[in-house]
Amino acid sequence: MESVIERLKDHLNHAVIGQPDLTQELLIALIANGHVLLEGPPGIAKTTAAKALAGAIDCRFQRIQFTPDLLPGDVTGSDIYQQETGQFTFIAGPIMNEVVLADEINRAPAKVQSALLEAMGENQVTVGNHSYPLPPLFFVIATQNPIEQEGTYPLPEAQLDRFLLKIKLGYPSAESELEVLRLVRQQDQHKTLATTTKALCTPTDILALQQKALSLYMSESVEHYIVQLVMATRHPEHYLGLSPNGESLIDFGASPRATLALDRCARANALLNSRDFVTPDDVREVALPVLRHRVITSFEAQASGISTDELLTRLINHVPAL
Repeated sequence: MESVIERLKDHLNHAVIGQPDLTQELLIALIANGHVLLEGPPGIAKTTAAKALAGAIDCRFQRIQFTPDLLPGDVTGSDIYQQETGQFTFIAGPIMNEVVLADEINRAPAKVQSALLEAMGENQVTVGNHSYPLPPLFFVIATQNPIEQEGTYPLPEAQLDRFLLKIKLGYPSAESELEVLRLVRQQDQHKTLATTTKALCTPTDILALQQKALSLYMSESVEHYIVQLVMATRHPEHYLGLSPNGESLIDFGASPRATLALDRCARANALLNSRDFVTPDDVREVALPVLRHRVITSFEAQASGISTDELLTRLINHVPAL
């Protein structure tokens, strides 16, 4: 199992240059059996990362470009009337694949977003009166473009909770961008290098890694630490005090889904670090991407220019490991 993990790490870091946090957190979400929301400027290898991951684990990959005129059936599939038989036949949509890139999910209207969220939450799609199961390994990578807001349909905060992780990406360094330039030029000169990806493992291997992560040892003190971190988002005044106006800096804390997500992601992080037990450091390392989309900061915090990540970092630093 460790050799599979190392091969996946090396492959993704080679395919996605200058984004080590992205490759690490994608693997955490995959092993923790959750889905990822990526937010960042265009052109920073989000699609490349999804394709490289799908190719490495020998999975069927599908990219869906979300647009305002998209219909739920365009994502899930639909019943098509067959004139020869006089019967309706279900034609599967692009969601019926193992690795799905939902590009610019905030451009799709609510009904399309709901169809995707049902697939993520229930591992099935419903068309008419019938439900159809998705593959055992089903991994959604959704992206949001934070630049343009006109003509978009932002996901409600309660729906964001369904994503295991929210990963924020920035531009690569100058050195990484130079390396990207040279790599793409080399691939353009030798097309076969860019189009062939050798599978490093199978979906069965990933399912086995998911089960192994669930079997790792977690002490009772680490369990309590996870719960206290989540409780700190609901009662931040105990750790951060109040705003100058006497108001809390967080209006809504993380839901119980955050507790479950911290448990699963901390286990996946321990497995990626070749340990058979979970430490408080594993929890701290995954806390920010797990919590950042699950809390709503107050008006006072926003007016003071305090970001969600800054508040959460302060909370993580203040909550003691038991």
